[in-house]
Amino acid sequence: MKKVIYLMLFVLMLSSSNVTVVSAQCAMCTISAEQGAKNGNTQTKGLNSGVLYLLAIPYVMIAALGILWYKKYRNQSRTTPTS
Repeated sequence: MKKVIYLMLFVLMLSSSNVTVVSAQCAMCTISAEQGAKNGNTQTKGLNSGVLYLLAIPYVMIAALGILWYKKYRNQSRTTPTS
């Protein structure tokens, strides 16, 4: 079990070490950001941060559900006798 956890941590660290900057926006947000950047506004960084924040929320929720499910399954397997 410890080997699996160490392997998962290693893969997580390896995948997070190669991070690239992304710009995720819808078509209307892109046009608004481009027009703002041409006029000298700095709203594009805030817009990108907001979009990425909204994108991260579902992943955090799925991770939380996975952790809860794992803890519940782990507790059940410890209390259930195997013989």
